[in-house]
Amino acid sequence: MRLSSILIFLALVLSTQANAQFSDGGALLANQAPPTLGQANETETFLRVEEAYQLSTEVQNQDIALLWAIAPAYYLYKDRFSISAMIDGKYQKLDARFEKGKVKYDEYFNKELEVFYNSTEILISKEGLPVQFLLKIRSQGCADAGLCYPPQDEYYNVDLNSATISPSSKPNFKQAESANDTSTSEETTLWLPLVLLLAVAGGAILNLMPCVFPVLSIKALSIAKAQGGHKSHGWAYTAGAVVAFLLVAGAMLIARAGGQAVGWGFQLQSPVLVGLLAYLFFVMGLSLSGLANFGTNLMGVGQGLSTQKGLRGSFFTGVLAAVVASPCTAPFMGTALGYALTQTPVVSLSVFAALGFGMALPFLLICHIPKLNQYLPKPGAWMETLKQCLAFPLYLAAVWLLWVLGRQAGSDNMAAMVIGAIMIAFALWLKSLSPSKISGSIALAAVIGALLIPFNLLPNTHKTVSNEGPWQTYQHSKFAQHQATGRPIFINLTADWCITCLANERMTLSTDAVKEALERLDVITLKGDWTNYNAEITTLLNKHGRSGVPLYLLYAASGKGGPRILPQILRTDDLLEALEFASSN
Repeated sequence: MRLSSILIFLALVLSTQANAQFSDGGALLANQAPPTLGQANETETFLRVEEAYQLSTEVQNQDIALLWAIAPAYYLYKDRFSISAMIDGKYQKLDARFEKGKVKYDEYFNKELEVFYNSTEILISKEGLPVQFLLKIRSQGCADAGLCYPPQDEYYNVDLNSATISPSSKPNFKQAESANDTSTSEETTLWLPLVLLLAVAGGAILNLMPCVFPVLSIKALSIAKAQGGHKSHGWAYTAGAVVAFLLVAGAMLIARAGGQAVGWGFQLQSPVLVGLLAYLFFVMGLSLSGLANFGTNLMGVGQGLSTQKGLRGSFFTGVLAAVVASPCTAPFMGTALGYALTQTPVVSLSVFAALGFGMALPFLLICHIPKLNQYLPKPGAWMETLKQCLAFPLYLAAVWLLWVLGRQAGSDNMAAMVIGAIMIAFALWLKSLSPSKISGSIALAAVIGALLIPFNLLPNTHKTVSNEGPWQTYQHSKFAQHQATGRPIFINLTADWCITCLANERMTLSTDAVKEALERLDVITLKGDWTNYNAEITTLLNKHGRSGVPLYLLYAASGKGGPRILPQILRTDDLLEALEFASSN
C-alpha cells in the first residue's frame, strides 16, 4: 500500500481547492459599483472609475488638450499615463506635456510619486500626426481611502481637419494591439527578465528555510547514495517543483479572478491540508526509521533510484518540497510575487515557474556538474544510520504542522489528529505482523478512519490576536481612530505557519529593546493574524502590492503620507531606528 503516494496526492488536490473554505468578501474590484473595502468598513464606498476620473478633450490650434476632472480625495499618477496613436496599423507612443503635480509617498508603489489632485491637463502636439487616427489613453489612479484602480484604457477617434474628437470602443484588431502597443508591453518587457531572475534567486534561497529542510535532507541522502548525479533525476525533481508551484499559482489566480482575495501560502490556511501534510511527514518519518516498509521509492531512497519508480520518486520529492515551501517567503520573493499577481496569467505563471526552477536549481547543478559529486560523502554502511537520523526532522515538521493546526482549529481538533496518526501507526504495525485478510481489512479501516479526521476539521473562526501586552487586533474600521491620536502606528501582519514571521517575532519583536522602545515612544501596535483566511488582512496586503506575509507597516506620528514598509527580515537596530524616526515625524 503506497500510503505516502495517497497522502501527497490528496495534499495536492486540496491545495487547489483550499479557497473553497474562504468566506465571502473578496478582493477590491474597482470597476464594479460601488465596492466596499473588503468587509472591513461597510460604510466606506468608492466611486466607479469613470465617475472618479472624468476626461474631456479638445483640439486646439497647435495641440490636442486632454483635461481630467478628478473627484475629491482621488488622484492620478503622472508616470502611469501613456498616450499613443494608431498609425499605419501600429501604436506609436506620443510625447505629452504635463502640469506640475504633487509629490507624495505612495504606499501602493512603495515610493514617492508625482500625482494629480482635483484636475490636470495634458497637451499633445499635433505636429507630425496624420489627419485621422485612433488615440489611446491609459491612466491609473487611487483613492486616499485606500483603493487603487487598475489601469484604464480609453479610445478616441481624432479628425484634425474637422477638429473633432469622439469616443471610440476598443478596436477589434487584438493581434496588432498586443504585438505593437508599446505602451502596454513596455513595463512588462523591461521588468520581466529582472523579476524572473529575482524569482530564481528567491526559489534557490528557499532551500535554506527550515520548512523545506526535512524534504531536502531526504533528497540529499539519495544524491549521496547514488554517487552519480543522474541527470534524469535532477530534471524529474525540477519538474515536480515547477508543476507544484504552477498548480498552487493557478489555483490562486483562479480564486482571485473569481473575486476571492487570496495570497501566497493560502493553501496552508486550510486545516484539512495542514492535517494531511502532518500525516505525510509522520509516515515518511516512520519509513526512514525503518518502522514502515514502504515509501522509499517515493522519497528517492533505495536501490531502485535509477528505475522508473525512482524517477517518479524524484518528481514527487520536488512536489512535496514546493508544497511545504509555501509558508516561507525568501528574500526577493516578495517583489517577484507582487509583480506576478498584477500581470497577465501567462506572465504570472512564468514567474511562479521560475520560483520552482530556482528551488530545484542546486540539486539540478549537482546532477549536471560531476565535479560537485566529489564533495559528497562516499556511500557505505553509515547511510542506513543517516537515513534513520533524518527521520527526526520529519517528526519535528509533523509536530510543527500539528501546532499550526491547533492554532487554526483548536486543541480538540489537534488531539483528534494525534489519534489519527496513532491509527496510521497501528495499521502499519498490524500489517507487518500478518498478511492475512482480516489484519489487512482492520489496517485499511484504521487508515480510512484516520484520513476522515482532517476532512471534519473546521477553521477556528473565533481565533483573535490576544490583546494582552502591547498588541491589539488589527481592524480597518478602527484604523482612522488610531491615526487621529497623533501616535505612531506599527502594523504586524503575520501567520502561525509563516516561519519568517515567527523568527522575526522571537528574534526582534520580543526583545527587551524593542518592547522598551514601543512603550517609551507610545507606539500603537496592531497585529493582523492571517493563519486563517481574513478578508481585511488580504485586502491590506493587496493594497501594498504584497501577496503574503510577513508585512510590517510603520506610520509616522503626524499621520501624513503613507506607511513605511519595513524589510521582511527585521533587524533590531533597523526597527529601533525606524521607530525613532516615525515618532519624531
